[in-house]
Amino acid sequence: MKIAFIGGGAMGEAMIRGILAKKVALPQDMVVSDVSAVRREWLNKEYGVSTLDDNRKAAENADLIVLAVKPQNLRQVADDLKSPSPGQLVLSILAGGTLSNLCRDFNHSSVVRAAPNMPAQIGQGITVWSATAETSDEHKELSQAVLGALGKEIYVADEKYLDMATALGGSGAAYVFLFIEAFIDAGVHVGLPRHIAHEVVLQTVIGSACSVEKMAKHPAELKNMVTSPGGTTTEALLQLEKGAFRYHLIEAVAAAHGKAQRL
Repeated sequence: MKIAFIGGGAMGEAMIRGILAKKVALPQDMVVSDVSAVRREWLNKEYGVSTLDDNRKAAENADLIVLAVKPQNLRQVADDLKSPSPGQLVLSILAGGTLSNLCRDFNHSSVVRAAPNMPAQIGQGITVWSATAETSDEHKELSQAVLGALGKEIYVADEKYLDMATALGGSGAAYVFLFIEAFIDAGVHVGLPRHIAHEVVLQTVIGSACSVEKMAKHPAELKNMVTSPGGTTTEALLQLEKGAFRYHLIEAVAAAHGKAQRL
């Protein structure tokens, strides 16, 4: 399987790293096209992949063409790669850009649109993806293998769920990072040294997420296991409810979803 990456930025590199780690493809099976000479040199040195500054040449012999450029550069890439061969699969990880628009811009019908998130950079991401009706089962299996190298992947038949997944999982990493930052600051505020607050918060977040996954209980049930009548947790949760924590989180996701639809 030959893979061409159009764009070698953070997410493109994450895919290369994951593909190599999961042995989905070998370095000699991949080529990266990027406008930055520094970036091309780094990717070649670090991963042993071939690099070029020519999108068309990079894609000409590929089975899979991964679009990993910024959305504002998509038009130029589409002009470079107009009408890939029928046997090639185009996979886009760009924010926005519907399947129908990608098919139109590239004059191609075998297209996958995927919405990975930032933790994919360490192989712990979640990617929701969809494909055109013309995409073969073989190409879907190829997409599943490549996207699975980033962490977990979920296929959806209806493309509308991708903007929702972007608001929840794509943007969601930022919500979690903000929560962790504020949580650590709260620990410092009550008197813990910052390095201790950092460790306590980080392991609490990791352990809590793992508990939801492994204990197979609803988050509310797990929350109740921690909450004693009249205790410290009850007092803290009261303050979060006063601040409409749930409401603001739901509104934040809804706002991100609206923005994703407008892109």
